[in-house]
Amino acid sequence: MLVLSRKESEKIRLGEEVILTVVRVSGDRVRLGIQAPADMLILREELDPETAAEATKRSAVA
Repeated sequence: MLVLSRKESEKIRLGEEVILTVVRVSGDRVRLGIQAPADMLILREELDPETAAEATKRSAVA
Protein backbone atom coordinates (compact mmCIF):
# COMPACT_ATOMS: atom_id res chain seq x y z
CA MET A 1 0.00 0.00 0.00
CA LEU A 2 1.27 3.45 -0.92
CA VAL A 3 0.52 6.08 1.73
CA LEU A 4 0.73 9.75 0.74
CA SER A 5 0.28 12.98 2.65
CA ARG A 6 -1.63 15.74 0.86
CA LYS A 7 -2.88 19.17 1.85
CA GLU A 8 -6.18 20.74 0.82
CA SER A 9 -6.47 21.33 -2.94
CA GLU A 10 -3.54 19.01 -3.72
CA LYS A 11 -4.14 16.25 -6.25
CA ILE A 12 -3.15 12.67 -6.90
CA ARG A 13 -3.32 11.20 -10.40
CA LEU A 14 -4.21 7.51 -10.80
CA GLY A 15 -3.32 6.34 -14.27
CA GLU A 16 -4.23 8.68 -17.09
CA GLU A 17 -7.93 9.18 -16.40
CA VAL A 18 -8.48 9.52 -12.65
CA ILE A 19 -7.61 12.50 -10.45
CA LEU A 20 -8.25 12.62 -6.69
CA THR A 21 -8.36 16.07 -5.11
CA VAL A 22 -8.27 16.74 -1.37
CA VAL A 23 -11.19 19.15 -1.07
CA ARG A 24 -11.26 19.62 2.70
CA VAL A 25 -9.57 18.28 5.83
CA SER A 26 -11.50 18.77 9.06
CA GLY A 27 -10.44 16.95 12.21
CA ASP A 28 -10.36 13.24 11.43
CA ARG A 29 -12.40 13.61 8.21
CA VAL A 30 -11.15 14.14 4.67
CA ARG A 31 -13.38 15.17 1.77
CA LEU A 32 -12.15 13.96 -1.62
CA GLY A 33 -13.15 14.98 -5.11
CA ILE A 34 -12.85 12.36 -7.85
CA GLN A 35 -12.54 13.12 -11.55
CA ALA A 36 -13.01 9.96 -13.60
CA PRO A 37 -14.65 8.82 -16.83
CA ALA A 38 -18.44 8.55 -16.59
CA ASP A 39 -18.34 4.83 -17.40
CA MET A 40 -16.02 4.02 -14.46
CA LEU A 41 -17.76 2.53 -11.43
CA ILE A 42 -16.69 4.21 -8.18
CA LEU A 43 -18.04 2.80 -4.89
CA ARG A 44 -17.27 3.39 -1.26
CA GLU A 45 -15.91 0.09 0.02
CA GLU A 46 -18.82 -0.47 2.42
CA LEU A 47 -21.29 -0.28 -0.50
CA ASP A 48 -19.55 -2.92 -2.62
CA PRO A 49 -21.61 -6.14 -2.28
CA GLU A 50 -18.53 -8.41 -2.62
CA THR A 51 -16.58 -6.49 0.02
CA ALA A 52 -19.59 -6.52 2.37
CA ALA A 53 -19.96 -10.29 1.94
CA GLU A 54 -16.26 -10.83 2.69
CA ALA A 55 -16.46 -8.64 5.81
CA THR A 56 -19.49 -10.61 7.02
CA LYS A 57 -17.59 -13.89 6.55
CA ARG A 58 -14.56 -12.55 8.43
CA SER A 59 -16.65 -11.34 11.38
CA ALA A 60 -18.48 -14.69 11.55
CA VAL A 61 -15.15 -16.56 11.80
CA ALA A 62 -13.68 -14.26 14.46
